[in-house]
Amino acid sequence: MSAPATKTRLTIPEYAMALAHVASLRSEDPFRKVGAVAFDFDNRVIGTAYNGLAPGFNADHEFWLDRDTRRKYMLHAEVNLCSLFTRGNVKLVACTTMPCTSCAQMLCAYGVKEIYYRDPYPDSEANAICQLYGIKLEQLTDYPLIVSTVDPPGSATGTGMSK
Repeated sequence: MSAPATKTRLTIPEYAMALAHVASLRSEDPFRKVGAVAFDFDNRVIGTAYNGLAPGFNADHEFWLDRDTRRKYMLHAEVNLCSLFTRGNVKLVACTTMPCTSCAQMLCAYGVKEIYYRDPYPDSEANAICQLYGIKLEQLTDYPLIVSTVDPPGSATGTGMSK
């Protein structure tokens, strides 16, 4: 039996977006889960990050209920990502959400050449910033997501076995 016909290989931007999506699953923010990934000039992964609170800070349930208060303390995925590399070492960043104005400025300052995103971000000036600095900014919505082929224990089949 042969494998089903599929696209032979992901492009680097598609691969990056899939990794950014997986990183977003680590976010503790119940309202907006954002993931990001950085690639160097040899298309190697430098790091992944997601939006969240500063390391070591554990918020109680009440903290997450007040969106306006919570937003003041949330670190964007791009901020966390930039803490993993130095200026000039990154070619490409993929984010599940378009960078906000401040994050777009920061990515420019770090010398990023290409930015890919899935979801638009309201009121972001990322388009204008990237155009001014000659950075490629592209929305990418067609990339593979992880689909489980295992029935979790306790599901209708309950086997925990591959389909």
